[in-house]
Amino acid sequence: MRRRPGHHGRMLAVLVAVVLAFGGLVGRLGQVQLAGASGFGDRATAALDTRTIVVPALRGRILDRHGRALADNRVSTVVTLERRVIADDRAAAEAEVRDVAAVLGLDPDDLLGRTWLCGEDGAPAAPACWAGSPQVPVPLADDVDAATALTLVEQPARFPGIAVGSRAVRVYPRPKGASAAQVVGYLGPVTAEELTAPGDLVADDLVGRAGLEQQYDAALRGTPGRTVVAVDARGLVTGVVSRTDPVPGQDLVTSLDAAVQVSAEKALTAEIRKARARGRAADAGAVVVLDPRDGAVAALASVPTYDLDLWTGGISSAEYATLTSPRANTPLLSRATDAGFAPASTFKPASVAAAVRAGRSLDGRYDCPASYRIGDRDFKNHETVPRGRISLSRALEISCDTVFYELAYTQWQREGGLDVRPGTPEPFAATARGFGLGSRTGIDLPQESPGRVPDRTWRWDTWEQQKGELCRRARTGYPEVADADRRSFLEAVAAENCESGYQLRGGDAANFSIGQGDLLATPLQMAVMYAAIADDRTVRTPRVGAALVDPVTEVRTAIAPGRTRRAPVSAATNRYLQRALRAVVTSGTGAETFRSMPADWPVAGKTGTGEVTGSRDTSWFVSYAPSDRPRWVVAAVVSQGGHGSETAAPVAEAVHRTLRALG
Repeated sequence: MRRRPGHHGRMLAVLVAVVLAFGGLVGRLGQVQLAGASGFGDRATAALDTRTIVVPALRGRILDRHGRALADNRVSTVVTLERRVIADDRAAAEAEVRDVAAVLGLDPDDLLGRTWLCGEDGAPAAPACWAGSPQVPVPLADDVDAATALTLVEQPARFPGIAVGSRAVRVYPRPKGASAAQVVGYLGPVTAEELTAPGDLVADDLVGRAGLEQQYDAALRGTPGRTVVAVDARGLVTGVVSRTDPVPGQDLVTSLDAAVQVSAEKALTAEIRKARARGRAADAGAVVVLDPRDGAVAALASVPTYDLDLWTGGISSAEYATLTSPRANTPLLSRATDAGFAPASTFKPASVAAAVRAGRSLDGRYDCPASYRIGDRDFKNHETVPRGRISLSRALEISCDTVFYELAYTQWQREGGLDVRPGTPEPFAATARGFGLGSRTGIDLPQESPGRVPDRTWRWDTWEQQKGELCRRARTGYPEVADADRRSFLEAVAAENCESGYQLRGGDAANFSIGQGDLLATPLQMAVMYAAIADDRTVRTPRVGAALVDPVTEVRTAIAPGRTRRAPVSAATNRYLQRALRAVVTSGTGAETFRSMPADWPVAGKTGTGEVTGSRDTSWFVSYAPSDRPRWVVAAVVSQGGHGSETAAPVAEAVHRTLRALG
C-alpha cells in the first residue's frame, strides 16, 4: 500500500484538536465556575459528585488497495455554549443564542432547541433537543464557517460561555469517481437498545449500519477517551478530575481497487442505458471482480446506487424512504451480494461436472434436438434448429439446452423419479453446493443472500410451510383474479401442489440443469464458482478487508483469509471445462462481443439468459482472464437486460479491458 505523505499527521492533528477543544471547554468551565473559590485541590480527598464523559475517538479510514480513501474524515467547526449560562438565566441565554444565530446566518429556532436537554420539561421533541451529556457544553451549530465563528469568541462580554471547537465528520471522497456505496456502507445514530447494552456508546455516537462500516465497526471506531468531571447539585461541571485521551480507530485497507470499481460502475450504467434504448426494462444489475488466486475482491458494483454523502450530517426521512423503496428499486440493496438471480446457462459448467460424476462420458456425443419431451411437455432449446450429436464442450459453446435436459432427466430417472428413496444421492444438487451455491460465501460483509439450491429436501421443507395455503386455495380458488384463464391456471397449480408439491419432478430436474426453475445464485456466488474452475477447483472464501493499520504506529495487521475447499470436480473434468469456456468466447455465444479483445488477454466465460415469470430475461456473463494464467474473474448480471451476449457480456468486456490496462 502506498501511503500519502503527511496524512497521519493531518488526521492526528484533527484528533488532537478535538481532544484539546473538548478539554479546553471543560477546563474553561472549571476556571469560570471556580473563580473566587479556593482549595479545590485540598478537597480532592473529600467525597465528590462526579460524572464520566465519553470522548469519541477519531474513526479510522476505509482505503482501497492503493491507499486511496473510500471513507475519510474532515474537520467541522462547531460553536458551543456552556450549560451554566443556560442554567443561570434561560431568558438571557436564549437572547444570546438569537444573537449567535444572527452572526452565523442561521435560523435561531434551530439553535434554541439545542439549549434544552431531551426529556426536560418544555424541551422540543428529538432531534431538535440536545440528547447528549448534560455535563458537556451544548453544540449549538455545526459545520459553520470557522472565520465567522471565531468572531464570537472575540467578544466574550457579548457572548459569554461561547466557544469554538472542531470535530471529525465522515466523508466519502469517491476516488477516481468510484462510489462503492453498497460495499462501503454508512453510519447511523446509536439506538436506545445499543445505549443500554454494555459498551462505550453515547447518545451522539454514529455506528456502522451497512457494508464495511458495519462489518469492521469496532476496529474503525477505536477506543473512546474518558473525562471525569466534578459536578454540583444541578449537575453542572465544577472541575476536571481526570482525563484519558481517546485512541483513534484503525484504518481498514481493502482489496478494492478504485480504478476497477469505477470501471465496473461505468460499464454497468452505460450498458443498462443502452439496453433501455433497445426497449429492455434493464432495471438493475451488478458486477463482481475478484482474484481467483486468493479470493480478494477488487470491485462490487450495484445499480441502482446512491450517494453516500446523503448520510453525512443526517439523512431525511424522505431520502431514506427513497433508498428503501421498491418503487425506486431499493438502491440500498447490493445486487452483487444480497440478491439472487436464476443463473441460467452460466450454471451449465456445474451440470457438466455433475453429469460426469454421475457416470456420463466426458468424451461422449450427445443429441442436440430442437426440443426434448418430458411427460406431456416439450422443453425447447433456445434455438429452434437441431444441431445433431455434439460434444459436451460444444453444448457449452453454443449453449444447447436440450443436451442438458437429457442429462438431467436421465439422471432423475436413475435416482427413482417420483419414487426416490430417502437419502438417494443427487449429483446435480450436490455439485452445485460443492461449488458454493445454496449457502453464503462467507464474505466479510454483514448481509449476504445464501441463494437457493432446490433439491428434494428444500422442496419438502417448502411444501410443509406452504401446503396449508395451497390446499385452501385449491378449495376456494382465486376469486380476486379478474382474468379467467389466469384464475384457472392458478387454481390448477394450487390443487396439484396441495397434493404433491413436495415432489421433484422430471421437469424440475431439467430446468435445474440449465440454471432455471427455483435455482437462485448471487453474482458473487457465480464469481466464486468460476474462480474455482479457473484456479484448479479451489473454492475460496472471498474477502474485501485486507489489513488493519494503526494510524499512529503504522503497524499493519493482515486480515485472515477465509477457508478454502476443493470443488467436487476431477482435474480432467476441470481442464475440459476450462477449454470449453475459452471456446465460448472464441467461437461460441460470447465470440461477437470479445472479437476485438487483444490476443494477450484471452477471456474464458459463459453467457446466460435467465427466463423470469412476469419479467423480461436476465442477462448474465461470467468469465475469467487471462484464460491460460487466470488473474481476474468478472461476473456481470443485468435484470431484464435480455440475452447474455446482448447486455452483460459488453459490461464484462469493458471491465476486462480495464484489468488488462492495469497489468
